[in-house]
Amino acid sequence: MTYRTLGLSGLRVSAIGLGCMGMSHAYGAPADRRDMAELLSDAVDLGYTFFDTAESYGTAASPHDNEELLGEALKPFRDRIVLATKFGISFENPNTSGMHAVITDSRPEVIRRSVEGSLRRLQTDHIDLYYQHRTDPEVEPETVASVMADLIKEGKILHWGISEASEEYLRRAHRVCPVTAVQNRYSMMARWNGSLFPVLEELGVGFVAFSPLANGLLSLYYTANDSFDAADDYRASMPQFRKESFGRNRELFALIDGLAEREHATPAQIALAWMLCKKPWIVPIPGTRKLSRLKENIGAADIRLSAEEIKDMDSALDTMRMSDVFGGSPVKSREV
Repeated sequence: MTYRTLGLSGLRVSAIGLGCMGMSHAYGAPADRRDMAELLSDAVDLGYTFFDTAESYGTAASPHDNEELLGEALKPFRDRIVLATKFGISFENPNTSGMHAVITDSRPEVIRRSVEGSLRRLQTDHIDLYYQHRTDPEVEPETVASVMADLIKEGKILHWGISEASEEYLRRAHRVCPVTAVQNRYSMMARWNGSLFPVLEELGVGFVAFSPLANGLLSLYYTANDSFDAADDYRASMPQFRKESFGRNRELFALIDGLAEREHATPAQIALAWMLCKKPWIVPIPGTRKLSRLKENIGAADIRLSAEEIKDMDSALDTMRMSDVFGGSPVKSREV
């Protein structure tokens, strides 16, 4: 594994992180706790140091399942890893099946409760990187940043970040308390957040890419015949997994497959290398429940694509026909 620093913060992480959400949330029923604990231990052995979770990753029966899993499984390795978690959302109607809208709440008193809960569940005295999970239109970015500055002074968090940040929000927050990383959706199918890169470079902020494989589609492991349970698997309602989307994405799949063959790599490794080779401060966090995928994903860090090759890939993507891609759960403001 190679390592990267997120912007100018000095926070050093493995070039590939591990997004842990799918172990507990949104990708079917939670995986076996013992199996996932073993997988997390394997990840550390392989060189992963960057683990991503959130207080909201769980089920109606166990709403904080993912933090609890990581807290127990990673406790023996705490001094060797970077733990990232998030605050600021809850689910609308969490007891119903299917995809849930999220409700934002970043009031200072809510953040205070959240950080204490996350510290307890993660079995640690500090959080390495604490994200605002979604921006709250009812709370100014300066207010949130001030709370983060206080938490840093108190030693409860070491760095903070924002997930799904806009340029204006980031600039306003960064002036009050420097932001270490923005975590936004980014993949070959979801490239709109690339418009933030010049701002991130200017401010010295790292970029953590979630859903870097378009929720797994770009691994090319799925076919039009795969189906998902709409009760607890968000992929059932994601447009890129509709049967007709596989035909629409044929050109994209051919591009990835051809590059994989040329580089003696897998399609997933090409999709990850594409972003890794753009900027040294981009860190993707693909998720998995399988050891084979853990090993596969870290191999992407060894692939070297030139600036010219990346430019050619982007030019192809610009003109390519492809299906719609999932852009995130609906976000709602709380009732004030």
